[in-house]
Order: sequence, then structure tokens, then C-alpha cells
Amino acid sequence: MALFPFCKTPTGPVRVTRIQLVLYCFLLSLIIYFLHGRKAAVSVESHLALGMDRGRVMTDMMVTKAAAPQTPLETPWGAPLVWGDTRNSAWRRAKFSQQGIRTGLLALVVGTYAQFVRRFLSSAETHFLPGQMVTYYILTDNPRSLDPPIELGPERQLKVVHVAELPGWNRLAHRRMALLADAIRSPISSEVEYIFCADIDQEFVAPVGEEILGDLVATLHPKLYGRPRNTFPYEVEEVSSACVEEDEGDYYYTSELYGGLVSEMFSLAQACSLLILQDQANRIMARGLEESYLNRYLIDHRPTCVLSPEYSWWDSALAADVPVQRLVSLGRQCEDDNKQKRMEHKC
Repeated sequence: MALFPFCKTPTGPVRVTRIQLVLYCFLLSLIIYFLHGRKAAVSVESHLALGMDRGRVMTDMMVTKAAAPQTPLETPWGAPLVWGDTRNSAWRRAKFSQQGIRTGLLALVVGTYAQFVRRFLSSAETHFLPGQMVTYYILTDNPRSLDPPIELGPERQLKVVHVAELPGWNRLAHRRMALLADAIRSPISSEVEYIFCADIDQEFVAPVGEEILGDLVATLHPKLYGRPRNTFPYEVEEVSSACVEEDEGDYYYTSELYGGLVSEMFSLAQACSLLILQDQANRIMARGLEESYLNRYLIDHRPTCVLSPEYSWWDSALAADVPVQRLVSLGRQCEDDNKQKRMEHKC
């Protein structure tokens, strides 16, 4: 029997019933469906083969995308929140790099903290504002701790400012802001345009460039970034000059790194030292020591530039997960009871 109704046979045209016509159409549909399915299978196999060739690249891309943190690039009041590898940071570096800026990096070295000074300066030579003019100001009660002098690169210099011996951490906490204000008044104010204050027991481990420059710069505390406001260790005693009310404060800042224009930093140091003196006269000291007074000041005078925890980090279960660690606290890490970790950090 012919497959199609209008085919001719030796006996003449074939006549088919309506049922036969429906069956023929159904059979034709099956044939078309089968052929289309084979074509699709060949297409899928082709794409799979191509995917196998690029599998590692595709996987790397997916992993990178999944690992990229969803981080804010701006504070609620419109100041940049700086992450070193963003496009905005690249723009800030390009903006400042051609201006011939003079920057100071100040650290206080007293007592046993002298053990960190050479490591701090060596790492700063490699990573802190590379290519810029930098003056290191070391405030110390023992200038001999810097002997022999470390070799510095071009456009870099070291100035040692002698301060009276300050035994005990509590006395240092009372005097630190006053010492900073005095040093800025002379000689810093006539020598540099920006000044950054850093704890000496730290190490620069990745580039810290011009993206950090701003009128008033603060750094987010690595253990408190992204946590609820009610977990911030603000001073809550109303009798303290550092007291922060429940409806105040956006972030909690670390005292391990902060800076800005010399004029702004002088105002900050002078104001904080006066608050500390007021509390000292009343036999009060905020629970976070000078960090509490720093946070009180930065609530009243919001920073124009906020650095992410990349710029103040240490190995801790509570520390924020950051894309790049740039400035690491050796002192905090060396407090760890884990012997292996202490060896890893060369404590």
C-alpha cells in the first residue's frame, strides 16, 4: 500500500480513508520528532565537548564570582568606604599619585614594643604609599632601639622624636593623644600634608596606596565590621566624656590606623586628649581606653574616608573575611595561645 494518498499504482490512484490519513500524519510527525531529537542531541554533545575544554576557566569564573563579597562602597553619609582593589580605589590612586603629596606615618615605640619597630618600617618601605614622599615619625623613650638605622628608599626619611618614659599601658593610654598633638604641632605640621597614626606592632603585607588619603580617615574594626550596632563596645557610662548614646554611631573604628590632613589630625588629637584629661580629673577612664575617645570624636566629626578591615586585620574567628589583608596586627596575633599560629606569624 502506498504511503501517501495521491501516489499512483498500476491499477490507478489509491483512495484512502480519513482514518488512514490521520495515521499517516501521525507517523510523519513521529519521524520528524525523531530526526529533530537526534539533531538536538548532537548539538548538546558539541556544547558539552566545548565546555569540557573550557571547564577549568568556567569553574574558576564561577568560584571567583561566588567568592566576591557584596561590600558597600560608600558610607550612609556619602564618604567612600575603601576596598583596595575596586575601580573607585584605582581612580583615587590615579587622582593623588601625580600631586607630589608629602605624607607622614607616625608610631609610638615604648618599652617592649621596640621589638616590632624594624619589621614595621621594613614592611612600610615595601607597601606603604610606594613611590610617594614619606616621613616616618617614631616617638620613643629609647632612640637606641632604632640602631643601626634601617636603609630607606628615595624620597623616604626617618625622624625620631624623643618622649619621656611611660611605664605601664594605662599611662600610655592617658598620654598617647597628647603626644600625638604635640608632635603634630612641631615638627610635623611644617613638614607633611597628611599624617597617619599606626600601632607599631603591625606589618604591611600588601600595597596600601593613595586610596587611603582623605581629610579625615578612619579604619573599621575587623572584629565588629558587619555586626549589629548593639554589639559595639562604645563607652556607656554617662559620667565619661566618651559616652555614646544608644541612637548614636554608625561604625566602630579601630585605633590601630587613622589619619588625614595634618590640620584635621591635630584637631582630633587635641580634642581627644582634652576628653581624656577631663575623665582623668574625675578618676574615670573609658573601657576602650583612647579608642573609646576616638570613636566619640568620629561620631561628632564623621570621617571623609573610611577604610575597610583590609587595612586593619588579624587572625581571629571574629575578624571580617576580607579579599586582601593589607595591614596585619602582629601584637594581636601573637597573643594567640596556639603555638603553631604564633610560629606562622613569626612571633
